Amino acid sequence: MSQLPADARAVVIGGGVAGCSVAYHLARLGWTDVILVERHHLTEGTTWHSAGFVGQLRSTVTQTRMIMYSAGLYPELRELTGLDPGWHGVGGLRLATTPERMEELLRQAGAAETYGLDLEVLDPRGTHDRLPLLEVGDVLGSLWLPGDGWLDPARLGHALAEGARALGVRIFTGVEVTGIDVHDGRVTAVRLRGEDGEHSEDGEHVVRTETVVNAAGAAAGVVGRMAGADIPIVPIKHQYVVTPASGVPAETPTVRDPDNIVYFREEDGGILVGGYIRSPQVWDTDRPLSEPRTLFTPDMPKFRESWDSAVRRVPSLKPVGAGDDPAAFRKVVHGPEAFTPDGEFLLGETAVAGLWVAAGFCVHGLAAAGGVGKVMAEWIVEGAPEYDVFGMDVRRFGSYARSAHWARARALDSYSTYYDIVYPGEERTAARPLRRSPAWVRHEALGATFGEKAGWERANWYPPTPDAGTAHSAQSAQAAQAVRTVRPRGWAGRVWSPAIREECLATRDAAGLFDQTSFAKLEISGSVADLERLAGNALDRPVSAEVSARGYPVVYTQLLNERGGIEADVTVTRLAEDRFRLVTGTAFGVHDAALLRRHGLAVADVTSAYACYCLWGPRAYEILASLTDDDLTFGYLRAAEISVGHVPVLALRVTFVGEFGWELYCPSEYGLTLWDSLMEAGLPHGMRPAGYRALDSLRLEKGYRVWGLDVTPETTPLEAGLGFAVRPERRAALPSPRVALRCLVLDDERDVCQGGEPLRLDGRPVSRVTSGGFGHRVGRSIAYAYLPVEVEPGERVEIGVNGRRVGATINREPLYDPEGARVRAEPWAAADR
Repeated sequence: MSQLPADARAVVIGGGVAGCSVAYHLARLGWTDVILVERHHLTEGTTWHSAGFVGQLRSTVTQTRMIMYSAGLYPELRELTGLDPGWHGVGGLRLATTPERMEELLRQAGAAETYGLDLEVLDPRGTHDRLPLLEVGDVLGSLWLPGDGWLDPARLGHALAEGARALGVRIFTGVEVTGIDVHDGRVTAVRLRGEDGEHSEDGEHVVRTETVVNAAGAAAGVVGRMAGADIPIVPIKHQYVVTPASGVPAETPTVRDPDNIVYFREEDGGILVGGYIRSPQVWDTDRPLSEPRTLFTPDMPKFRESWDSAVRRVPSLKPVGAGDDPAAFRKVVHGPEAFTPDGEFLLGETAVAGLWVAAGFCVHGLAAAGGVGKVMAEWIVEGAPEYDVFGMDVRRFGSYARSAHWARARALDSYSTYYDIVYPGEERTAARPLRRSPAWVRHEALGATFGEKAGWERANWYPPTPDAGTAHSAQSAQAAQAVRTVRPRGWAGRVWSPAIREECLATRDAAGLFDQTSFAKLEISGSVADLERLAGNALDRPVSAEVSARGYPVVYTQLLNERGGIEADVTVTRLAEDRFRLVTGTAFGVHDAALLRRHGLAVADVTSAYACYCLWGPRAYEILASLTDDDLTFGYLRAAEISVGHVPVLALRVTFVGEFGWELYCPSEYGLTLWDSLMEAGLPHGMRPAGYRALDSLRLEKGYRVWGLDVTPETTPLEAGLGFAVRPERRAALPSPRVALRCLVLDDERDVCQGGEPLRLDGRPVSRVTSGGFGHRVGRSIAYAYLPVEVEPGERVEIGVNGRRVGATINREPLYDPEGARVRAEPWAAADR
């Protein structure tokens, strides 16, 4: 303790692989005035008992890239540090025993070729040849990844720590964090106490700092609460065994058998066997990791499912026994793993400025530790990481994640379903329903099929009902026949309903009513100049509440990082000289609010204060005009305060479906009344309530982008085809694009992309689909992907869909209403004639 400094540029809390990797990578970027503190000895929290698997192929490109980086770093650590991290580059097998799993492996293999990841698809015989001890009678195939392997977790942690020390980082063990000081929402100091009894007069040593990294593993939630930050970490008990030595070769590949929820590898001549059981148990404690090297009593009945699966796959394990006697194994490891509500890392800056987190190393934490250290260091030092890490950003969770009951239910679900096939569009069911719009009761009464995002229940589609769109009339009936649809092939057909088409065509021919209450709404106070420094588009436009003066201006813009990458995709309504309302995607409110606050703006999240219903379609004007005496003739990208029936409404003339209409915002207490009024007035005109599946189909046809899919912090507005939304001086500062987002139309309408499919140009893998779906108004299967800028409309590509390559043509966009006449229509002019 006496050696602890009074000041440090950064303090890293936690001496597992997370903390050691962050400290090492901070030092590599020049931040050497860093201290790392650990309550026990290094790696004695949860790192030491990890099974040590390093499997590179993951469900997202960012996960895969991070682990590919780690797999490259780990073998180099011996040379860099002089310490052996215990790397065993033996390769890995991932098995499939069902047609659905084989399709998943083929999808992953297709995506892997666009990452440059070396792998091979094997048949059962090839699988057996790779590892003869396997029983492959039920195996349909496997993936062989020669770059996979495993390592000793404790040795890896020590190697990273030694690398950090060599670059100037100071590491202190036996030091407990007793508090984190926060002033005006920003970290100012860390309070420490040593186990040796050395301390200052008041019992603590204070280190002044403006940057703290919470890498405390299963204790990250406790550390976060010291600063008033919510870190939804749930310690869950996980178990594996190691059999006695039996001559298993050291070069034996790692094996994952997800259909049988088991994994195994060689260890000291025996076999390490583990799995993700269906009935996991939370470690219920207020002081996780208060003791070093925490283990629980073996629970062999719970482990029986994994052991039985392992014996079926490796018959030579049978002599070890039935798996019910701990004494039959060389060791039984039953310890805590730090899980999160969605099974993904928690990375980035929290709501407390200067308090960062690198936690939630469940499942593949050891494999990605190198990549996590890299992105965290880039984020802290340079302001943004190289990769798009929103799926791991701690700000993807809102205040609802403060509930320990909610976090536990979701974390247990993530654990128990870890090896399940994740079908695109499939909805989780744990801890639902949670957040509901005022009209939720009406959606439920109509028989809506619900999805969930950020805790919100949202209607995906409604079944056809006699009173929903009864006046859809002969015109729409004929149109429905003209644009036929059949169930898509493969996985896309799992989340399909004929009702989606009906909702799309009703929106085109009459009107659709969409409940978008879940969309995040932020009230911003500050100067327009401060907001414009972050925004790509010009926001300094005259403001007036009077419709006769054209109302409030509404601006579509992106919020950009220093590299010109898109950090958010939003609409901004200027309500006064220094007051704005920003609307962003359902899951992005916390992220976007933090971004705005970092630029000196005052932000209030008012999402729950307002309901939002979107009335879009050619008959929207007639419907709304029947409910108000107010002037509705304000133009596109303008807003006005009106009354709808008895309800005060802020009406925004914008669209996300390519049809005329408005987003209608009202205080939440009026929400049910407004919905009922719109339904009563709209049904006679052929209006239908419509859900998010229809919304996605309609926006694809119009070429509207989705942040996190089509646009990310790694892409610029010029690459994304959004140059029109960037003011000239900001556009001039953007880098010249090397790729461009292109619209693709697939040859066969039953081949429907869902995102992530590999794309080939001239026989070479060049890209992946960002998003895709079926366009019911145009009757085409549509996808978007980034391609080299020199590729022109009319050229041909191949896309890997449903395990085969299908043809597609690059098209000019948008496919629907390319002149924008429907969006900018003035139906009141026709009514006056």
